[in-house]
Amino acid sequence: MKKIAKYSFLLTFIVSSFELIHSQEVRPVRDDVGYCWQSDRFDLFVRWLDENCPDEKFKSENLIAGISPHDDYLYAGKVYYPLYKLIKAKEVVIFSVTHGTVRKEINDPKNILILDEFEKWKGPYNDVAISPLREIIKQKLESEYYMVSNKAHSLEHSIEGLIPFLQHYNRNVKITPIMVTAMPFEKMNSLSDELSSIISDYVKENNLKLGTDIFFLFSNDANHYGEDFDNHPYGLNEEAHNVAVTNDKRIANQIFNGTITKNRIQKLSDELWPEDGINQDCPLWCGRYSVVFGLLTVSKVVNENGKKLSGKVFKYSDTWTGGVLPVKGTMMGITAPYSLKHWVGFLSAGFYME
Repeated sequence: MKKIAKYSFLLTFIVSSFELIHSQEVRPVRDDVGYCWQSDRFDLFVRWLDENCPDEKFKSENLIAGISPHDDYLYAGKVYYPLYKLIKAKEVVIFSVTHGTVRKEINDPKNILILDEFEKWKGPYNDVAISPLREIIKQKLESEYYMVSNKAHSLEHSIEGLIPFLQHYNRNVKITPIMVTAMPFEKMNSLSDELSSIISDYVKENNLKLGTDIFFLFSNDANHYGEDFDNHPYGLNEEAHNVAVTNDKRIANQIFNGTITKNRIQKLSDELWPEDGINQDCPLWCGRYSVVFGLLTVSKVVNENGKKLSGKVFKYSDTWTGGVLPVKGTMMGITAPYSLKHWVGFLSAGFYME
């Protein structure tokens, strides 16, 4: 009996050790409330979107990049939808936010990118593989430009929120997760020079076609308005909401519609985080670094191909205007309330090589 107990303990120890090691190989889910991780329930959700979203047809030809929300699906599902149904690429580079809650846990690094070393990420249909590009970036990018932190990526939700939509339309999609920290525009410009060169070489060496073989996503939610965000320059009533939403739409339409130039991207950075501090009423977009850095990087990759980058805003909404989608059976919830004292905007946009 003692031998049996001994071997039983040993077996339990081995199994537990294997599970611990395996858990470090696959990036675990952070948010299992606002996002959906069961394939059948996510399929149900997309069917609801198919049936309840207007037939907004956006061009898919030469689409190579997009801005995606990362808010709860029951808030932003209709804004995700028109972008993701156009994405069929084999691998996707995701430029994401480094939220304040994450920064506090990792000593608030700045002026760098954050990469991970997980072998796979959790998805609703199967585990998501990592593109070889991630390790190539680690090898070729100067070490001063990035850090590697599984902890940071485990705590940050603005990449994982994009995975169920990506995987629904391509079960075998691979990803390159890149968290972008706070940095001034000129630092972003110089760092994007280095990264775009690495990506361009990767594309050429592997005979990849932009948009078909490799795609780029910029994770972003727009203005976070209200008392909880210490951001309410126009007040906390219906009129204030209308003013703030109108300002969000103005920025999106002026910057993202038409040809994307460095001057336009600079203007976006001035709107969202003016370094001179003049615009004290700038909207609080959590993707103010990921979108700017992503656009700089992708526009340079496109220029390497002798082309230009052109954009189109697909859809904008916010939690107060749209409320909670009346979808049943998904087991999803919302991770924050909405009111005139607490609401979040979000948008989707597509970028084309022309």
